[in-house]
This record gives sequence, C-alpha cells and structure tokens, in this order.
Amino acid sequence: MATCSLIISTYNWLPALSLCLKSILTQTVLPDEIIIADDGSEKDTADYIAQFAAQTPVTVKHIWQPDEGFQLAKIRNKAIAAASGDYIIQIDGDLILHKAFVKDHLDFRKQDFFTTGSRMLLSKHHTAQMLASPQLKVKKMLAGNRNFFNSMRIPFLHAFLSQRYKSKGRYRFYVKGCNMAFWKKDLLKVNGYNEDFTGWGKEDSEIAIRLINAGVQKRFLKFGAVNFHLFHNEACRNSQEKNTVMMNETIQKRIFWAKKGIDQYL
Repeated sequence: MATCSLIISTYNWLPALSLCLKSILTQTVLPDEIIIADDGSEKDTADYIAQFAAQTPVTVKHIWQPDEGFQLAKIRNKAIAAASGDYIIQIDGDLILHKAFVKDHLDFRKQDFFTTGSRMLLSKHHTAQMLASPQLKVKKMLAGNRNFFNSMRIPFLHAFLSQRYKSKGRYRFYVKGCNMAFWKKDLLKVNGYNEDFTGWGKEDSEIAIRLINAGVQKRFLKFGAVNFHLFHNEACRNSQEKNTVMMNETIQKRIFWAKKGIDQYL
C-alpha cells in the first residue's frame, strides 16, 4: 500500500504546534511519518519536537531553515524532498485535527488528482481558552467561531461533491494550503513549490495552477478531513501584489514547471 507523510508548517508558535501534534496522536489512522517544516523557529521548538519524537510511535523529522523572512515555499520543498511517503498530506501547525482527518484524506486519494479541503476558524477568545488549558476539545457553537459547516463530517457526500464543489469559474484554482494532499510524484512533475514566492500569499494557489496545467486535476474534500484553525493576527501582506502577478503569469502562460523548485534538494 502507498505510504503517507504528514507535513506540518510552523514558525515560532510552540503552544499551537503542541496542540496540533497532540491532535495527530489521536488519529484513528496515523501517517507513516510526521515531517515538521520549520521556517526558522527558535530552539524551544526544536527541543519540544525532540521530546515529542521520543514519545510517539511514528517517525518524526524536523526540517529547519534559518529565519530569513517568510519562505514557506522553500521550507515546504525541503520537507517534501525529505518525505519517504508516496502520498503527502500538508497542514499548518496552527490546526487541531479531527480524529478522522488523516483517514479521510487517505480514503479520498485518487491517482492523477490532488486534494484541497477546508477549515473551521476559531475565535480569538476560544483560541485563548484552548491554549491556556491546553486541551483538544473544540466548542464548535461558541460565539465568534466562523465557518461552522466546515466542522461537519459527512463521509457519504465526499465523492459526490469532490468535483462539484468550488470547481468552476473563479473557484477553479481555489485551495487552502493548510489542508491539501498530493501524490509526491505529481509534486515532482511540477518541481514542487515556486521559491520565487516569498512573503505571504498565493504560493499554494500557484502550485495548484501548475498541477492543473500538468494534467493533475483538483478534488475538493468537503465535509471531511475536518480541522480547526486557531486564531492569530494576519501576516504582513506586503508581498501579496508581487505574488499575485506571478500567479497570474502562471495562468496566462500555462506554466507547469517551477524554475526555482524542489530539484535543488533531490
């Protein structure tokens, strides 16, 4: 059977990462390995990951790079290159996962397709409560939480909605980088993430566009792979305009290969 690597992006928010990792250990189906893609966190994160790795039955890899600004595309490429799994599930370290999150992604996987999912957004107040405890129980109905319907898990709708939900028009390239899954061979086909994308924004949409340009189709995992996004202030948007220009060029020129991509690490 195909093996699975779970890649978690993080940067200097250890309390959130701790909750995320604890939620992974509650999974009904564990990944074959956990890879933490660390964009320059300080030593306390590395120390915690070492302790976590010693206590979990799953192989844990910590891929770290120096803090030289927001370089999510670069650290994800390094993590993907280090992954031994045939199938890669990608999340961020500020998520709490439903216990069937990994199972849903593995049941949903299909050759020549990549997957994007959704998330429920937790309020600032609820996030503070969870970090203070710390505990994994999410109060879905608490005032201030957003996107309640994304907290619902309805397996019999997965296949029906897979290519119907957010599949046309302006949603054709809609993805959430914090909840995606790919065959590793497909990521290598497009040379992974484009490292010209620095600063916040559009690196996840751009890789989705290149995958589609290369013949790998998108499926939306609606009402499955449920996760809960801890509140945080928005990242600096200074790079958004530059990154949007590059993303639009990828659409217009039907580019599928990243010139500055994962081949540097293979």
